[in-house]
Amino acid sequence: MTSVADAVKAMQAKFNPAAAVGLDLVFGFNITDEDKQYSLIVKDGTCDIQEGENPDANCTLVLDSETLKGIVSGETDGMQAFMGGKLRVEGDMMLSMKLSELFPS
Repeated sequence: MTSVADAVKAMQAKFNPAAAVGLDLVFGFNITDEDKQYSLIVKDGTCDIQEGENPDANCTLVLDSETLKGIVSGETDGMQAFMGGKLRVEGDMMLSMKLSELFPS
């Protein structure tokens, strides 16, 4: 994976609409080393990714580009990244656990 944009597109390709039925959530991604932000809007079985910060984010994942690429590719376990300090969650921590259901590897 070459860029954060590619990683974000790869996430969208892995999206599991069945896991998102009835949901209305916004996940933020703050990529610290590239000073980029993305918003992942999951609503009623759909997934939309937008560049930029969304003030309505239910939870925001703060991580560097290598960690994001590793998690998306399956080379890095999100929980291990969190425990190792490579991933920080702001907002509703429990919602971040839904990401593995919404975007299975």
